[in-house]
Amino acid sequence: MRHVLSAVVQNVPGVLAHISGMLASRGYNIDSLAVGETEDPNLSRMTFVVVGDDAVLEQVRKQLEKIVTVVRVLDVSSQDFVDRDLMLIKVEASAGAKRSEIRELVDIFRGRIVDVGRTEVIIEISGTENKIVAFIDLMRPFGIRELVRTGRIAMVRSGTPLEDQVNDPHAIEA
Repeated sequence: MRHVLSAVVQNVPGVLAHISGMLASRGYNIDSLAVGETEDPNLSRMTFVVVGDDAVLEQVRKQLEKIVTVVRVLDVSSQDFVDRDLMLIKVEASAGAKRSEIRELVDIFRGRIVDVGRTEVIIEISGTENKIVAFIDLMRPFGIRELVRTGRIAMVRSGTPLEDQVNDPHAIEA
C-alpha cells in the first residue's frame, strides 16, 4: 500500500538529508518526495510517499517522531485529499502534422507547451499520477527526449488548516 505522508519540519539546513538518511538506513524506500517552504518561512513541508503495510507506516512514524526538527506528521492518505505531480517533458516534434497532433493531446490533458524548438517541444503537465503516466504513454511514440517530474504534493480536503488536524488520530505532534 502507498502512504502519502506530510511532514512539517523546521526550515533549517540538513533536515532533508537527515530524514531521508534515517529512512534509508532502516530500509524504507521513499517512492516520491517533494519539499518546499510553507506559509511560515521558518517551516517547510515534506510530502513523501512510502510503500508498505500499516506496520511499515507505523515504524516510519515512530522514527520520524524521534527527529528533533520534525514538528508534525500527517498520514494524508488516510483522509480525503487532493494530490498532484508536475512534469516537464521534451518530445520530438518537427513542424507539421506531428506537432499538431502533440498540441491536440496537450490541450486534451490541459497541459501547456512552454518551449518550442525546431525539432522538439517542452510540455508542462500537472495532475494526478495516473494522468501523468497516461500522458507519458501517449508521448512515447513521438519520441521522448527528456523527462523530469516533481514528487507528489498533497493536501487534506475541506480547507481545514493542518494545524487544526493535530487531534486527528493519524497526526503526530513531535
